[in-house]
Amino acid sequence: MLTVDFSRFPLAPGDRVLDLGCGGGRHAFECYRRGANVIALDRNAEEIAEVRRWFAAMEQAGEAPAGASATAMEGDALALPFADDSFDKIIISEVMEHIPDDKGVLTEMVRVLRPGGLIAVTVPRWLPEKICWALSDEYHEVEGGHIRIYRGTELLERMRGAGLRPYGTHHAHGLHAPYWWLKCAFGVDNDQALPVKLYHKLLVWDIVKRPLATRLAESALDPLIGKSFVAYAAKPQLPRESRA
Repeated sequence: MLTVDFSRFPLAPGDRVLDLGCGGGRHAFECYRRGANVIALDRNAEEIAEVRRWFAAMEQAGEAPAGASATAMEGDALALPFADDSFDKIIISEVMEHIPDDKGVLTEMVRVLRPGGLIAVTVPRWLPEKICWALSDEYHEVEGGHIRIYRGTELLERMRGAGLRPYGTHHAHGLHAPYWWLKCAFGVDNDQALPVKLYHKLLVWDIVKRPLATRLAESALDPLIGKSFVAYAAKPQLPRESRA
């Protein structure tokens, strides 16, 4: 289940891509399939080990084009172990709402992104997230949980403040917001509540089968209650005289 729309965030074979805070690796895997040279970075050692195993399995299965590469590594988003201008593209999906120094993370991403490079940022959308917080303290008052709720305008302003130029936004996962409202209402860890179980089956069916009915429903729901807000931006090119 991808949150980034790759028609708005185009990748070319050989692009150097950083999936920052990669989690389970869903975006890193897609970039690898598209022929990128991917680094998936996260502070969670267990998730990085699993992503590394999947990269190896994808290579053995021939799921990535010749010339593509994929590396999974532990690291700190506030002190990235890369030189300036190292990447053509950076993805940071559902991460910034967890980090107290989100401005510091943006600064680091801009540092390692080459001039002219692109960045995709996704965070929980304000309204669906606000409802989750209202329904359940357990949803967000946990170690490593969500510490802020972004308005789209606020996120874009922070991106501009870091020196990026936003060029597009959209909302994603309209079918998923009601699922999380049910989870919050019945208990975040209560997967046995009947409404939660039934809705989860619907989501699994949608992810596996992608039927027309749910695709149309999600397209209609995304602008209204899409669970994620997605913003795309570019790092400005250097002035011509600075390149000499």
